[in-house]
Amino acid sequence: MQGNLPPEAQEKLEELQDLQETAQQVAAQKQQAETQLQESETALDELDDIDEESTMYREVGELLVKTDYDEAVEDLEEQVDELEIRTETLEKQEERVREQFEDLQSELQQMLGGGGGPGGAPGPGGAGGA
Repeated sequence: MQGNLPPEAQEKLEELQDLQETAQQVAAQKQQAETQLQESETALDELDDIDEESTMYREVGELLVKTDYDEAVEDLEEQVDELEIRTETLEKQEERVREQFEDLQSELQQMLGGGGGPGGAPGPGGAGGA
């Protein structure tokens, strides 16, 4: 089926497939960051119900290390802040990839359906690897 396509259309199709792969990777990273954010927020909420004098431990690799209440709160708040920024960044990246995908899909449809009208093929300028 792809053998009938003009070389420009073939290239756009390959770019579309690459963008789709990128979109899936970004979505997976965003999901992971959102899950971590939710877990950190839950842990921070749980600290509200704990006596500040309680003995607490935090997981460091394979070990549990004793920590105090204030340090635990500070670490979790910092982690929540970082994860919120990461999630926002991934959302913006996801939106950019979606827009690129839609633009490229539209170009491909014009190329295949429009038959190369005036200005239909702007050239290789906009097809660089991101």
